[in-house]
Amino acid sequence: MMTLEKLNLQQAYPEYYKATTKPKIVNLEPYNYITISGVCAPEDQKFISSVEEIYGLAYHIKFISKANDLDFVVPKMEGFWWVTGELPFEDTPRQDWHWKIMFRMPDFVGKTEFDLALNQLIAAGKATNEHDYVFEEIHEGLSAQVLHIGSYDQEAETLEKLYEFIEREGYQIAGYHHEIYLSDPRKTAKEKLKTILRYAIR
Repeated sequence: MMTLEKLNLQQAYPEYYKATTKPKIVNLEPYNYITISGVCAPEDQKFISSVEEIYGLAYHIKFISKANDLDFVVPKMEGFWWVTGELPFEDTPRQDWHWKIMFRMPDFVGKTEFDLALNQLIAAGKATNEHDYVFEEIHEGLSAQVLHIGSYDQEAETLEKLYEFIEREGYQIAGYHHEIYLSDPRKTAKEKLKTILRYAIR
């Protein structure tokens, strides 16, 4: 019997999941994601439970796909962060931060698998209808990115380098602050955390 190879998106799409401490421009295709959104501080229980639930959803979709001989490695968690008021992000109270936590999905995962997995988790009491789960296509297109090494709370210097690069190259930011969490904060010292910081540009 032929064994199908497990898809690893990080290996299949290195341009998406790799960055260096030197800012760079990349051009991204449209991709499908499972997402969950909210407004609160990242230390709030709502955010923590949202992350736990979408992790569970990502793995349940994986198990459903694997049962259909389409296995994949659950990719790294990502997030969009933004604010809607007059204040800049760093001056906005943390409880007013908007966020969208997401996992990129392989091309063979669609809305059908998403709905099946979510309904099964809700029926089992492992997910709730209170959260805003969405299966959606996101297309950032032309983007600038840089690798940040260190605590999430100490991104300012790295971001300043990215902002200066974007301006120097003649572009403007045209999207939300995007983070790709390459390290597991539960297993990695804060000073060693690796995070891709990315913005769509025009």
